[in-house]
Amino acid sequence: MLLVEYPPGGADPIHRHNAHAFVYVLEGSVIMQVKGEKEVTLTPGQTFYEGRDDIHTVGRNASKTEPAKFVVFLVKGGRRSGANPRKVATECHRALLHTAHMSERKLSFH
Repeated sequence: MLLVEYPPGGADPIHRHNAHAFVYVLEGSVIMQVKGEKEVTLTPGQTFYEGRDDIHTVGRNASKTEPAKFVVFLVKGGRRSGANPRKVATECHRALLHTAHMSERKLSFH
């Protein structure tokens, strides 16, 4: 699991994780794209998925003035690892919901 913070105008270079990547936006707005797909703009509470073979062509903060923050859950393992993709997706979804719940609780105390 990674916590990624983009400064205003921040971006990632083109890359590949060689893992299933589940993104959950906590703050701000981010633009994501994998090769062959359209760009999507995500706001707090929204998710994005990258397959293990996807090339992440766009990952950037949608704002030039506000920071953005998101959590990434990476699930590694070969195609023959025996991992059930549906089970992996379900477990990641549960983790994302837990993260969202904890984020809301944290925000409610400020």
